[in-house]
Amino acid sequence: MLVRAAIARATASLSPAAVMLAGLDWALHLAVSPGKRMALARLAWEQVDELLHLLRSGAPAPSAAPDRRFAAPAWQQWPFHLLQRSFLMQQQWWAAATRGVRGVDPHHEEMVAFIARQGLDMLSPGNQLLTNPVVLQRTADEAGGNLLRGWLHAVDDLRRLATGAPPAGTERFRPGHEVACTPGRVVMRNALCELIQYAPATPRVHPEPVLIVPAWIMKYYILDLSPHNSLIKHLVDQGHTVFCLSWKNPGVAERDLGMDDYLQHGIHDALAAVNAIVPGRKVHTAGYCLGGTLLAIAAAAMARDGDERLATLSLFAAQTDFAEPGELALFIDESQVSLLEAQMAQTGYLTANQMAGAFQMLRSYDLLWSRIVNEYLLGDRAPMNDLMAWNADATRMPARMHAQYLRQLFLHDDLAHGRYLAGGKPVALSDLTLPAFVMGTLTDHVAPWRSVYKLHYQTVSEITFVLTSGGHNAGIVSPPGHPHRSYQLRCHAAGAPYVSPDAWAAEAPRQEGSWWPAWLQWLQQRSGAPVAPPAMGAPRQGYRTLGDAPGRYVLQIPS
Repeated sequence: MLVRAAIARATASLSPAAVMLAGLDWALHLAVSPGKRMALARLAWEQVDELLHLLRSGAPAPSAAPDRRFAAPAWQQWPFHLLQRSFLMQQQWWAAATRGVRGVDPHHEEMVAFIARQGLDMLSPGNQLLTNPVVLQRTADEAGGNLLRGWLHAVDDLRRLATGAPPAGTERFRPGHEVACTPGRVVMRNALCELIQYAPATPRVHPEPVLIVPAWIMKYYILDLSPHNSLIKHLVDQGHTVFCLSWKNPGVAERDLGMDDYLQHGIHDALAAVNAIVPGRKVHTAGYCLGGTLLAIAAAAMARDGDERLATLSLFAAQTDFAEPGELALFIDESQVSLLEAQMAQTGYLTANQMAGAFQMLRSYDLLWSRIVNEYLLGDRAPMNDLMAWNADATRMPARMHAQYLRQLFLHDDLAHGRYLAGGKPVALSDLTLPAFVMGTLTDHVAPWRSVYKLHYQTVSEITFVLTSGGHNAGIVSPPGHPHRSYQLRCHAAGAPYVSPDAWAAEAPRQEGSWWPAWLQWLQQRSGAPVAPPAMGAPRQGYRTLGDAPGRYVLQIPS
């Protein structure tokens, strides 16, 4: 355990054994695939011929593929057109070399391809001072002023990293002031979470309250960013009584909290409070990301136990089947998980930086290399916005919970196969009969939309599925009036024959704008006639108000 923990610290929790096994699997099978090697040799010769043509003609070859990294006109000038085309050829060759080798385990194939891509991205001519024509021109125009600014940016970032300070500009987005500022009160607090009840904004409200379950790998207020793009404020303004969980940012003391704790002291304690404050009404529930997975587990367990307190189930970018979880699976196999478990056994939690590092590698150009070029070489510090500030306000995860999550959901896919235990008994998603609103995002790298779509064959419930533009986070923050937003929506009737995701995407009509109004319309169609708003809290039932939103936990920095 101590040795594995030391290895995890030295390798940023990336298992050397997993990498070596993947590389060996690929190399051995490539060695006994003469046809594949001949095809790669032929591709290499074709690329050399094209490079020679470039050298002779001095102009880009017609087959040069567009790439946003080299979109600037300066990249088409000699010798930079040769550099960028040579780099793209290397990418093309390695993509061909790492895929399609017969006999290689699919997980190993994905890992080898990913590692090759990461290595090439690091060596891209666009990331280097002397081979980036845009940077060279800026340096000439400003007599090196851009490099001086970039140096100051780098020094500031290193200082913040060393001291644990947040990124520059986040101080302009303080929870409770500029963000997470929808008026409300904390009406329940336990050792794991707070429950926020938002103040009504209309004289009458829909009678069924809405309970929102966010993921605990992030702060809840992505759903309550600035007033103009807050989903929670939008719900309240449209006459809904809204409750939202705010999870505690765990430290060492919470190391032994498990998935059942999040189920019991999160969802079930919150439901008890909502039922006391709004008695006699069923509850609309909505879960985002891992919070949606937990909510699906809770709803299935309630169906198993005959608990009928829920009115509907809404899942946003939340997986219930982890057989195809996208590129995030690159970091999840037995070897990787064993390293993480050893490291978490010592620390008691998974650090926020480890999660951020994994996501950064998945989108290395957007989250790393483009930032290095823009801020350190061009000297342009990107202005901070509310979504970026929220993304930097990361959280930890308890050791026991995260190990259970990785093993039971990702590695063993227990939930999809009816093996997941909640309260000591297995839950089956096939028990769900609630109307469901399920949303996936088109470019999601955390919960690919085809994986989210799998709920269609796990339950016979009526499912309204929405596929929206954007990614895992930006696709959620989609207020009406946001430019360049669109979505597809189609309802699958209860018990209707299964429709594949590709068939669904081909048939579902595309609509411009935000998906938020579609969800609100869906909720309103399943709600009763408006009534007077409920009181804030229920002191007689033990749910007195404990302070203003956003509460304490969202502001907490674990020691």
